[in-house]
Amino acid sequence: MEKDGREKNEEPTMESIPLLSPYNMTIFHLSHRVVLAPLSRLRSYNFTPQPHAILYYTQRTTKGGLLISEASGISDTAQGIPNTPGIWKKEHVEAWKPIVDGVHNNGGIFFLPTLAFWQSFQHHKYNTTMHRGLCIIQNSYQPDGRSPISSTDKPIYARLFIGGSEGEDVHYSPPHRLTTDEISQVVNDFRIAARNAIEAGFDGVEIHGANGYLIDQFMKDQVNDRTDRYGGRLENRCRFPLEIVEAISNEIGSERVGVRLSPFTDYNESGDSDPHSLGIFMAESLSRLRIAYCHVIEPRMVTQFEKGETRNTLVSMRKAFAGTFIVAGGYHDRDEANRVVENGDADLVAFGRAFLANPDLPRRFRLNAQLNKYDRSTFYTDDPVVGYTDYPFLDD
Repeated sequence: MEKDGREKNEEPTMESIPLLSPYNMTIFHLSHRVVLAPLSRLRSYNFTPQPHAILYYTQRTTKGGLLISEASGISDTAQGIPNTPGIWKKEHVEAWKPIVDGVHNNGGIFFLPTLAFWQSFQHHKYNTTMHRGLCIIQNSYQPDGRSPISSTDKPIYARLFIGGSEGEDVHYSPPHRLTTDEISQVVNDFRIAARNAIEAGFDGVEIHGANGYLIDQFMKDQVNDRTDRYGGRLENRCRFPLEIVEAISNEIGSERVGVRLSPFTDYNESGDSDPHSLGIFMAESLSRLRIAYCHVIEPRMVTQFEKGETRNTLVSMRKAFAGTFIVAGGYHDRDEANRVVENGDADLVAFGRAFLANPDLPRRFRLNAQLNKYDRSTFYTDDPVVGYTDYPFLDD
C-alpha cells in the first residue's frame, strides 16, 4: 500500500502462514488475521476526530483487514485526557464519516471501541509516555468540574510511570459512586454511542471493558465494593457490562459487537482475586449473547507497555467462548503470532506498537521483512504527522 493509502499489488505468498490465512467472523470475511489494536493517539483536538486521521487509518488498511480504532468516549463524562475522540455528538459522527470512508474505500473492516473512563488524577504533560496514569480522569475534564463516575467512591493510590520508570506521586480526584438509576443512564449512553458509530459508517462496535476503565472496575473485586445488585458475587459484578452488551446488541445486532477484556491485569489498581473465574464467566456469558468477538489482553502484560512472566493463560477463556477469539498484548513479531493461531489458541491477533510503526505490517509479515522500530516519545504528542503518519513503508 502506498503512503497515500492506495493499495498496491501484493507480492505472492512465499509460504503457508496461518496468520495470513482468510477467516470468517460472523458477517465479515477477513483476508488475514492481523488486527490493528485500539491505540489512543491523542490527536483528536477538542474530543473531535480530525482529517489527519484519514491518512493514519487508510495507511494501515488492507482489503479484508480488520481495524479497531482508538477508543471513543460515550458522553462528556467519559473523557479523561485531552484530544481523545468522542462519539456522543452529531459533530463527532460527521467527523468520523470521512475517516471511515477512507478505510472502506481501501476494502477494510472498521470497528469503533466505545469507552467510559473512571477515577481521576492530576493531569501531567501528555506528550510523555504515561503508563499507569494514562487513562485516569481529572475533574477539570468533567462537565462543570464534577467528580468522575465509578463503581466506588474511593480514590486509587498509585505512582505515575513515565518513560518506563516509576515517577512522582499522583493526585487522584475522589470519584462519584454511580447509583442504580445512573447506571441505567450510562448503559443508555453506550447504546446511543453504538447507534452513532453505525451512523458514522463503522461496521461494528467494540465495548472497551479492559485496562481499569469504568466497565473493568465494576467487574474487579479489588475496586468494586458495592453491596447492591451490581456488587458482591461475580454474577452481580458482571451485571453492568452484560447489560451494556445486551443494549448494544439490541440496537445494532450482536454480529456487529465485540468486547475487550483484561481479567488478569490490575491496571489502575483494578485487579481481581480470581481472574480465571472472572474470565470464564464473561466468556461463557458473551458466548450465549452470540457477539462477533471476544478480544482479550494476555495475562503477561503487567503494564500497558511491558511484558512479565506468568503461568496464566487464556486457554480456558478460549474454550469457553464460541465466537471469534482475539488476543492482544506483547505481540511484536510474526512467528509468535503465527504460533498462537496455528495452535488454535486464537483466531486473530491484535498488534499495537508494531502496527503503529509499520503501516504495511501484513505485507511485511508476508515477506518476513524487517520491521520499523517504534518511537515511544511520539506516541501521545499532538503532532498530526511526526510519529503518526511518517513511519516508512517497505517501498520507501
